Amino acid sequence: AAPSPKMMENKVFMSFTFYSTILILKMYVVAIITGQVRLRKKAFANPEDALRNGGLQYYREDPDVERCRRAHCNDMENIFPFLFLGAIYSLLDPSPTVARIHFFIFCMGRIIHTIAYLLQLKAPTRSVAYSVAQLPCFSMALQILLATTPYW
Repeated sequence: AAPSPKMMENKVFMSFTFYSTILILKMYVVAIITGQVRLRKKAFANPEDALRNGGLQYYREDPDVERCRRAHCNDMENIFPFLFLGAIYSLLDPSPTVARIHFFIFCMGRIIHTIAYLLQLKAPTRSVAYSVAQLPCFSMALQILLATTPYW
């Protein structure tokens, strides 16, 4: 089914769609990196995978694999709420420029957070990126609550 022409005219929703897709692709990249690190370090989460790749001694945890997994889990904890908030926020008819700034800041914060996590950049790079990315989410959540309070 083709997208609704009305939805395609909503600049805010189209911007949200663009940045959301970038973030989901980034999550896929982190998942691929995690798998590649597992293979390189021979650290498998399932016995059948270890057996296929050399034996049960490789059914184990590895700090580098766990770092990748934590980065991926952190993405899920933050990007999924952004997807909800951004979609609802897009329906509130915000300024396209302000909305784009919200989406861009969140997206860049998450990308920097992932880079800092995977490359073990010096603190507080990762926590600053995390915090900056939370600002537009709090802003969107507050605007959604203000818009919906009359219907409570």
